[in-house]
Amino acid sequence: MARTRILLDETSPYRSRRVIVEYDSHTTAAYLLDPRGQVRVPVWLANHEMAPETGDPSGLYAGQAPLMPSDFTRHPQGRPQLDPDRLRVVWFEEGDGVALLDDDGLLAVIPGWAEADRGLPGYSREAIGRSAYAWALDDVAAQLWPRVVHAEAYWSWRAAPGAWRGVQRSVFNHLKAVGPAGHYWDVSDGHDPLIRVSERPPTPDRPYTVLSTVGMCGQRMPTLDRYMADTSAYARIELALATTTPAHLAARIFRWLGTFPWRAVTWFGPGHSVKWMESGEDSPLRGNHTAVLLVSDPGVLAGPSWAPPPDLSGLSFHGDPVNWLWVVPITQPERLFAKEHDAETLIAKLAAEGRSWILG
Repeated sequence: MARTRILLDETSPYRSRRVIVEYDSHTTAAYLLDPRGQVRVPVWLANHEMAPETGDPSGLYAGQAPLMPSDFTRHPQGRPQLDPDRLRVVWFEEGDGVALLDDDGLLAVIPGWAEADRGLPGYSREAIGRSAYAWALDDVAAQLWPRVVHAEAYWSWRAAPGAWRGVQRSVFNHLKAVGPAGHYWDVSDGHDPLIRVSERPPTPDRPYTVLSTVGMCGQRMPTLDRYMADTSAYARIELALATTTPAHLAARIFRWLGTFPWRAVTWFGPGHSVKWMESGEDSPLRGNHTAVLLVSDPGVLAGPSWAPPPDLSGLSFHGDPVNWLWVVPITQPERLFAKEHDAETLIAKLAAEGRSWILG
């Protein structure tokens, strides 16, 4: 058995994905892994010996890359080993996809919509046509290259001094319309994505506290391009929660919720429900709730007519609108009701029952 050599091994900035490039003298392949080390998407990169007429791709999904059949490779005679010193990685802004480059440009792309179990591998420069091992990169290079350029520019911007403070300042200034600022908490433990929570205490015109995340909009959410061609209308969000409970207790919900899209590689949109993660520190807040419902217009639920939800629309970031989604805790029967019907029907049911959008 050929000895495997790792040519490249990098983890995404959000620590939710890892890419490994392996060489075993016969082939080179790249693997996109989840945090548990499971292969999510493999992509064949090159043969280094004569290609067979047929092959069995099953080993690719177990981290044992077979030779690409001759009809699907640009070099059926094989090609020299890739130089690890000339390989580099560009993670997409969302953190769910990755591009591999060398001195000749794009070598491979594993986009966020690639899924091994659905027969959607990554794209490879050496590949011809479509096979279970890889799809031809040439067919989509013109569409994917701007994504790679944008991603490089994004991470270059993120590395610049003051980049995070710029995100912080934009959101913080936008929240001035809600009222004077109170406490300010870090809920990201210093790791990307950096998320804070801003408290806007009650005022004479508002009997409840408004808590809002600060920084979620600084990076686009993952997986949206699986569901829509133009993601800009939904890509950036902040979360808000209105409460009459102690703010420092209520803010703990954002310790898991604020970074959830990037850690779990998913997205939040209006009407989505998210299972409440087990956490002892926010158990007093949780009560009998097992999930949260994310609502774009909480005013359809009960609340003081003289103090409606603040209008947080109007903020944009890097050309995309920022959507504020309000957090409304729900019970397990309510979550199952939303699954059986839909979020809109659940919201109508909660409104008919007099459920408030204000926690407490």
